[in-house]
Amino acid sequence: MSVLLNASEMRAAEHRAIASGRVTAAMLMERAGRGVFEAICAEWPDLVAGQAKASVLCGPGNNGGDGFVVARLLAELGWEVDAYFSGDPVKVPEDALSAFRHWQGATLPLAEYRPCNEDVVVDALFGTGLARPVSGEFLAALGAISERPRTTMLVAVDVLSGFSSDTGHLPAGSGDYPKHLSADMTVTFQAPRLGHFTGSLPARSGRLVVVPIGVELPDGDRVVRLLEAPAPERITKGLLGHKYGHGHALVLAGGPTRGGAGRLAARGALRVGAGLVTLGACEEALAENAARLDAIMLRGLDGGEDLRAALADPRITALCLGPGLGLDRGAAGLVGAALDWILPPDAPLIDGTDAQIAGHLRRYGRRIPVVLDADALTLLASLGGFEARLHEGCVLTPHEGEFARLFPDLIGPDKAERVRAAAERAGCAVVLKGPDTVVAAPDGRVWIGGAFYERAAPWLATAGSGDVLAGMIAGFMARGLLPEVAACSAVWLHQEAGRRLGAGLIAEDIPEALPAILREIGA
Repeated sequence: MSVLLNASEMRAAEHRAIASGRVTAAMLMERAGRGVFEAICAEWPDLVAGQAKASVLCGPGNNGGDGFVVARLLAELGWEVDAYFSGDPVKVPEDALSAFRHWQGATLPLAEYRPCNEDVVVDALFGTGLARPVSGEFLAALGAISERPRTTMLVAVDVLSGFSSDTGHLPAGSGDYPKHLSADMTVTFQAPRLGHFTGSLPARSGRLVVVPIGVELPDGDRVVRLLEAPAPERITKGLLGHKYGHGHALVLAGGPTRGGAGRLAARGALRVGAGLVTLGACEEALAENAARLDAIMLRGLDGGEDLRAALADPRITALCLGPGLGLDRGAAGLVGAALDWILPPDAPLIDGTDAQIAGHLRRYGRRIPVVLDADALTLLASLGGFEARLHEGCVLTPHEGEFARLFPDLIGPDKAERVRAAAERAGCAVVLKGPDTVVAAPDGRVWIGGAFYERAAPWLATAGSGDVLAGMIAGFMARGLLPEVAACSAVWLHQEAGRRLGAGLIAEDIPEALPAILREIGA
């Protein structure tokens, strides 16, 4: 699984490589610049064969040194290259100074840059680690780049200058930053940065290319990872299994005319392989739900007592509540009953499910795994000290507004760290939804499911999409997957369905797209 590095982690990886004696800093800079050069040649091969022109804008740090390497290699290829530079060469870091001296062409003041119908502009002003707003001649240069002709391609070295590589956002005070500045391609080194998959930077990065430079990446539970397809062996069904061996998910729906969200969640749970799915609703809503469902069973649930009675059946192995649930006293009673439920010690085990139930008992004690979404999160936030009522079998699936209600003090641009802190505080998995969905486990592990670049899925921003995701997580937990594994698996499949369905998708389409995806990954 790919790691996503912050600035300090990347710097530490480079320092370790240099300290080992295998490489020098100058070698790493040469590899980085050559990687950008080769990415340009691969992306626009027609330019390689002709007479092309490039402007390379170099900043005062090591990113600028990468830019001078790019400028030199493009010139050696026969391109007409103008290199622009801001700063005093005497103050340039030693390794960047070496690249500066190897550049044989003219060096123009950055303040003089204006678009001149180049084929390519290379942005090597600022890279990883910038934490302040750009200003002065740097801001003016970026403004000039934003006015380039559409036929001029912009290549960002490491990160589009001005953005934080840790958060994907512009630093506070960047109100004058060009609103329409976007790269056509971003070339980064060894591994993507966190900012390439969070915040607003992904939408401005163009195509993301990662080139190796020969450093070893960090490992461990605190390193953020990019979601990949779930391992087939985790989600496949055995040849000798039966429905009760794959769990029973109970999804709670809203009242009359408000059952659609619950039905979407229930279909999501069934499509990811839960052996049985029951939709629980008040008696007045059963008829309308029955008219829309076939494989999904129905059960009348009018409050907390009815839910406790339903959960007394040990064959129910996961619960999903919140989609369309409502915010009245009855809904609050359901949330309370779900969180407080403990399987009675004398509950009988059902033939054929003993091993599965025993597994759940080992994992969660005698608590029922619960996905809390939508209205359930709003109700949860209204409970003082709600963290004490959660347990490790819970998964919270908020969007940003719900997250702010649950954790009002966890603010700031670093989404991964906010979600990590929330999961550690709540003692359970947290899924903060968005195109840069973040999944965090209570032990500090974090994954990002960035629906960007070749996995872009903008049409998932539609009513009911999150309800399907909540049901998918519950379905996987009903089958016995750990909460964070269930969440990661569901998020990846959900985004993959959105990517494949593309324009025009509605939430009802998502469960129907899952069988083909599951077959292709070998589930």
